[in-house]
Amino acid sequence: MKTRRNIAVVVASGIGSRFGGEIPKQFVELAGKPLAVHCLGLFERNRLIDEIILVVPEQFVAYASREIVDKYNLRKIKKITAGGETRQESVFAGLSACPGGIDLAVIHDAVRPFLSMDLLDQLVVKADKTGAAILAVPARESIKLADGEVIERTLKRDTIWIAQTPQVFRFDDILNAHRRAETAGNEATDDAELYEQYCGQVAIVRGSYNNIKITTKGDFAMAQVLAGEIL
Repeated sequence: MKTRRNIAVVVASGIGSRFGGEIPKQFVELAGKPLAVHCLGLFERNRLIDEIILVVPEQFVAYASREIVDKYNLRKIKKITAGGETRQESVFAGLSACPGGIDLAVIHDAVRPFLSMDLLDQLVVKADKTGAAILAVPARESIKLADGEVIERTLKRDTIWIAQTPQVFRFDDILNAHRRAETAGNEATDDAELYEQYCGQVAIVRGSYNNIKITTKGDFAMAQVLAGEIL
């Protein structure tokens, strides 16, 4: 299956306040390559992705061009754009930088380096059929709804899914959802929530528990172990 034209918006715009260090965590090396390069390389090789927009902190645009795009010969990256203060603002900046004629937008966090080619393929195919799809995994532990430190009730675990990225949408729909959210001052937890609010239902493709998001140094230590098994 090949749709008209699909673009990956890779969000590498965080400053890593919880991670620390001289450079943002998306540029820290894991298994010999910057975190961001692991997922960017996957999109570069994937037959369903035609172009890539990379979103980075404004002060790292030149750095990303030199140390990421040029150094690793990532030819599908057509533009590097500066992100905003929040992830939602950064995704909107990335979508706004996309050229015309795009069918699907594949939105991914650069600090998830263990995305598999097979799951990416499944997700794009699903979104092409339904209009919107995300990777998610079932909750493996009991989930409590609490008020402060007091449990109000226990949620049914078999109905709880933990959202991941990539999240894939018909381009015009997710761009319009972001525009409406910006106008309304509406902040969401992820892009799927905006799509749910303004466009409709989102399908789930069962993801992998290895598709972790690296936020803290503890996450990075876990990633180093996984890298030895996966990469």
